[in-house]
Amino acid sequence: MSQSAPVSPEVEHLGLAELSQLLQQVFERHGTSTEVARILADNCARAQRDGSHSHGVFRIPGYLSSLASGWVDGQAQPIVEDLASGFVRVDAANGFAQPALAAARELLIEKARSAGIAVLAIRNSHHFAALWPDVEPFARQGLVALSVVNSMTCVVPHGAQRPLFGTNPIAFAAPRASGEPIVFDLATSAIAHGDVQIAARKGEQLPPGMGVDSQGQPTQDPQAILAGGALLPFGGHKGSALSMMVELLAAALTGGNFSFEFDWSKHPGAQTPWTGQLLILIDPSKAGGNNSFASRSAELVRQMHAVGLERMPGDRRYLTREKSRSTGIPLAAAELKKLRELAQ
Repeated sequence: MSQSAPVSPEVEHLGLAELSQLLQQVFERHGTSTEVARILADNCARAQRDGSHSHGVFRIPGYLSSLASGWVDGQAQPIVEDLASGFVRVDAANGFAQPALAAARELLIEKARSAGIAVLAIRNSHHFAALWPDVEPFARQGLVALSVVNSMTCVVPHGAQRPLFGTNPIAFAAPRASGEPIVFDLATSAIAHGDVQIAARKGEQLPPGMGVDSQGQPTQDPQAILAGGALLPFGGHKGSALSMMVELLAAALTGGNFSFEFDWSKHPGAQTPWTGQLLILIDPSKAGGNNSFASRSAELVRQMHAVGLERMPGDRRYLTREKSRSTGIPLAAAELKKLRELAQ
């Protein structure tokens, strides 16, 4: 007897503005200020639009449980400090990192265009989102941006026995003539923590080399990694060294916590890492020369394609973005129903 094909869950499609408005209502309903809600909602909605499902609406429960636990302040007002000609510091005041970046954005751009380079150091912040949305807008303004953020302890340094580092992502964005900016966002762990959570929810196994269980043994079971296990760095000692660099830049330099320094045990439900973030902004026009940086970027991409590269970093995200613009952002009806309930 033949088996019927599995039925796909019902899907609804929303525009970016509609999804952003819904998520803003969710955040405001659960204790954030209107401005914080707007910024977080825009970030989540854009991630969902671009197919970054591990950092889209999937993150909403973690945001809300962290707010409910009192771990993070949804009403926090960032304190911006103008320290030097090329250095801006922000105390996020135990709030989210994106509002802190937004508060310093114009000053940071002004300094970068004046001095050619500027640094933004954010401390006392909670970053729970994809990192590429923090850097891509700068590339669209003709600037080069590099950002790092450390997270919670869940990665075993290469050659060690216990976890110490976070997934510690690095994001980079550069303008490109006659094309979308070159953008990448990568965790220094072998896999992003959010992707492990999604695999666990779906009941899927992971590829080899992603993590270990609570006994330090290699495992492909995402549940085992989440239940007292840990992730591994990508590329062995190379990824481990980059993860160490992120700890130094995002925590030691900014004044934020290292991934191992905060204790959320008295805040059941807390999920947002309380750490720091560093962003470096460069104005390539200061380099001079006959060819613009964006034109040189385009030439590099052309040469990469010429040697057989079919997909650049960010291409899949741009394709998904374009599709979402024409057909809407797909969401499972059950998931959308839950979001609407959370907004009430």
